[in-house]
Formats: sequence, structure tokens, C-alpha cells
Amino acid sequence: MPRPPIQRNPLPYAEVLAARDLAAIDLVVIHCTELPDLAMARRYGERVLYESGTGNSGHYYIDRDGSIHEYVDPDRIAHHTRGYNPRSIGIELVNSGRYPHWLDSRQQAMDEAYTGAQVEALIALLGDLRARIPSITSIAGHEDLDLDEVEASDDPALKVRRKRDPGTQFPWQQILDAVPLLRLS
Repeated sequence: MPRPPIQRNPLPYAEVLAARDLAAIDLVVIHCTELPDLAMARRYGERVLYESGTGNSGHYYIDRDGSIHEYVDPDRIAHHTRGYNPRSIGIELVNSGRYPHWLDSRQQAMDEAYTGAQVEALIALLGDLRARIPSITSIAGHEDLDLDEVEASDDPALKVRRKRDPGTQFPWQQILDAVPLLRLS
């Protein structure tokens, strides 16, 4: 399979992120941005949140048109899934998710379907990553790994899942049929 076109646009702090040996990576975590578009996802990724001068970001972003954007090189540890960052690559799919009411108990459905172009691009990217990083054997959704519940923004007496991505619209079976990875759930 030919290598998919990847637009490299490193985040301003990408070189500050900790380096790692690619052989340490065995997991890909699938996310959705829960934002309306790639431009807003980029702005969120550029926000500095830590004393190290870094923020939260995936390695790759796939826009609705199927374009793939690399914000962090896989040889760096990006901040995308608590407890799994050193061993994983984060892939974000542009999707509105629960935006803008992420934690409102009345707005927890993830109704936006992923585009065919996104799914095809994700399959191509996963194939490319497996060819370049043979230690990758597993895949998970963010929702599979972060099970924390937090107070709902509309009613602190209620709890909602902190992370629900990539959500019920994500075509897990199509991805698993196309790329030989074990799903962690």
C-alpha cells in the first residue's frame, strides 16, 4: 500500500515533548476532536497547559475531507490519553462530538457520522504506521481507556463520562477488518 499523503505542520512546542524510541509504541488511540473544524482543533492543540511549555494534542489529525495532518512526530510523546501516552500514538478525527456542551448531561449523544474519506484515510494511515512501526499491535478508542466520570455541567448531582470518543458512529468493524490490530476495550 502506498504511503498516504501527510501534511506535516508541527505544533510550536513539538520539539519540547519527550523523545522516545519508536519500538516503545504498541498502541494507537482513536479520538475525535469534539470541535467543529480542524482550525479550532489546531488552536486547542497550540494551547500551552503545562509548565514544560506543552499542551494536549494528538500526533495525527484527519479532517472530514480525508486530509492527514501530523502535528507531533511519532518519536515524541504527545499528551492525548492519560496513562497511555508513552506507549501510544494519538489519532484525532475531526468530528463535532458533543461540542460545545461536552459535559451537559442532556447533550451526551455523539451523532455526527465520520466521512468515508476520513475512514479511508485512517485505514491508510494505520497501514502506514504498522509498516513503519512494527511494534504497533493494538488499537483503542479514548472512551475505552479513560473511564472517568465527572460532574455534569448542567447538574453537579449527575455524573457523565469525561471522554466518549470516538463514539458510537465510529466504524470499528470496518477498521478492524482492514487493519490487523487487536482492539483493547
